Amino acid sequence: MKRIIIFASGSGTNAENIIKYFYKRKTAEVTHVFSNNLRAKVLKRAHDLKVKALHFDKISFYDTNDVLNILKDAQPDLIVLAGFLWIFPKKIIDEFPNRVINIHPALLPKYGGKGMYGHHVHEAVVRNKEKESGITIHYVSEQYDEGAIIFQARTPISETDSAEDVAKAIHQLEYKHFPVVIEKVLGLRDEAPSAPKGGT
Repeated sequence: MKRIIIFASGSGTNAENIIKYFYKRKTAEVTHVFSNNLRAKVLKRAHDLKVKALHFDKISFYDTNDVLNILKDAQPDLIVLAGFLWIFPKKIIDEFPNRVINIHPALLPKYGGKGMYGHHVHEAVVRNKEKESGITIHYVSEQYDEGAIIFQARTPISETDSAEDVAKAIHQLEYKHFPVVIEKVLGLRDEAPSAPKGGT
C-alpha cells in the first residue's frame, strides 16, 4: 500500500477528502498530517479520522532536521501540500525528488507567488474580470508555485460571480480532481499524469 503524507495550514477539507478517498480504495493511505498551525482545524480532522496529526514550528522545519527525520522514518511515497502556506525547504525536496506536489487555486502561472492563496486569489481573479479560473496541481520547487505542472482544470466565471462564488467552484474542482491526480502520480491508475507544462 502506498503511503501519503499531507501538509496543510488551515481547515483541511481537501485533506479530509483525500483521506476518505483512499480509505475506501485500500490502494494507498494517508499516514500523517502535518501542520504549521497549532490551531488549524486540519489537525482535529486528522485525529478524528485516526490519522497521526503533527504540529511543527519554523525552527524544526527550517533550522533543524526534526521534520525531515520524521519524514525519512515515515518513508512516504508522496508528500501532498493541501493548503500549506510555507515555502518548502530544499532539503526535503532533495530528499524526496518528484515526490512532493501542491494544489493551487488558480490557473498557474496566473495568480501565483507569495501571498497568493485562498481568498486572496479569488478576489484578484474577480477584480481583474477574468472569464475563467481553476486549479493547478504541480510539483513543488524552491519557489512558490513554480514547479512543473501536472494537471489543470478550469471553471467559467460570470460577471456576477463574487469571490465566494469562485471559491465554491474551485473547491468542487479540488475535491473532484485532487485524489485522482494523486492516484495517477502514485502509478495507481493506468493512464499517466499529464505531461508537465512550463515551470521547472
